[in-house]
Order: sequence, then structure tokens, then C-alpha cells
Amino acid sequence: MKYVVVEPDEALDPGLRADLLDTWVAATDAGGAVGFTAPAPVEQVAETLDEALGRVAAGIDLLGVLHDGERYAGMGVLANRGSALYAHWRTVLRVMVHPKHQGTGAGRILMEGLRGSATDLGLQQLQLTIRDGLGLENFYQPLGYRIVGRHPQAIRVAPDDYRDEIMLIRDL
Repeated sequence: MKYVVVEPDEALDPGLRADLLDTWVAATDAGGAVGFTAPAPVEQVAETLDEALGRVAAGIDLLGVLHDGERYAGMGVLANRGSALYAHWRTVLRVMVHPKHQGTGAGRILMEGLRGSATDLGLQQLQLTIRDGLGLENFYQPLGYRIVGRHPQAIRVAPDDYRDEIMLIRDL
């Protein structure tokens, strides 16, 4: 598994989009906390992916992807808030690995790649949020992230199922 940064002029490649859409839908359908709930609303996922790829193509955000030798199988975004006041850090968004590669260390490769990209950009800190109730903090904390806050019942995954949103940061 190899980590690669997608250049702005590569962000609108149809093959990249197809692989990432497949990964996002598969991750959602496998129960991943990647912005949607199963079954994946493919049209909405595609629209959200296109927005993210557009920001990468415009040079606003950085997209790191995993390639397994045949196809793109994971992604993560370093999102820029667009203000000089926040220029020293980025929000990590859309972190996912295709389910067939989960448990193989691919997620660690992706997160270490994003950390390296952040260091290359001269950033001082990364921030991300996770959905409570899935144990995701157990993945991120050994990678250097620490919990700094919690928004109670911020996420409604079903009419009677609310989850906290947990904020983590990592100093670089």
C-alpha cells in the first residue's frame, strides 16, 4: 500500500473519482463513520466527493490517497479554513480505507502520510472529529492525537440514536 498526494491537476481524473466513490460507498455500507449511514446514499456521496475534489483541484485542500498497486483504496483530506488566522493547522477530513484493506495497517499508512504532508506544508497542528460509540479514539490516540473536546449528541445517525462528536488534535 502506497500513500500518494494528489496534485491539483490530477484531482478531477475520472478513474480517481470512480475508485474513491467505490471506497466511500463500501466504507459507509460496512458501517464506517464517514459522513453517511448505510445503505450509502450514492448520489449524496458522489456530490460530497465532487465538492472535495473541486477544492483539491482549486489548490485549497490537500488530498492524500492510498494506492494498492491496482486502484485507489483510501483517502484523507487536509482541509484549509482559508484564513491567515488558521494557516498553521488543518482539519483532517474524509479519512477512510476500503473495507477489504482494513486491518492491514493501511489506515496507519494513510494517517502517517497525511502527517508527513502536514509537516511538509509547515503546519503545527492537525485537528479531526470522530463519531462516539465506535471506539475510533483507540485508532487515533496511538497516532499522537489527543481528545480536547466533546459535543454531546451532535450526530444523529437515526431518529432515536444520537452520538457525541469528539474533537482530537495532534501537534506536529
